[in-house]
Amino acid sequence: MSAVIWFFVGFWGTEMVSAAIHRWLMHGPLWFIHQSHHRPGKGFFQYNDVFTLLFGGTGIYLLLQGSSSLNAGFWSGAGISFYGICYFLLHDMLVHRRIRGWVSTRFTYFRALQKAHRAHHKWVDKKPGESYGLFLFSSRYFRR
Repeated sequence: MSAVIWFFVGFWGTEMVSAAIHRWLMHGPLWFIHQSHHRPGKGFFQYNDVFTLLFGGTGIYLLLQGSSSLNAGFWSGAGISFYGICYFLLHDMLVHRRIRGWVSTRFTYFRALQKAHRAHHKWVDKKPGESYGLFLFSSRYFRR
């Protein structure tokens, strides 16, 4: 049972930590990197992708560190890694369409997620802003 708990700690902990980092660091002192995401240029890669390496590296480190004993670190790393997969599918493919293929969805939650993230991107400067997390956002985005 503890494996499931640590998996969810890794997943939802990543949502909480990444939302805080996004709000106070990416839209603060690290704006010089993150602005490439709000003002994308030509090409597939953005300077902002360095954050993916940092978050992904944390998950991979924990997976490798705990792989021999399947300890809490392993299951937390699995949750972080699953978060990364979901982030890629929903943020990069669904919302920003960085890879073509998944064009639209009928699911209310995914439409609300798109609205919340687009509201975040209506600001091209570092302040003000809203909806800094990806999976948790205001219920107002569920309204038509």
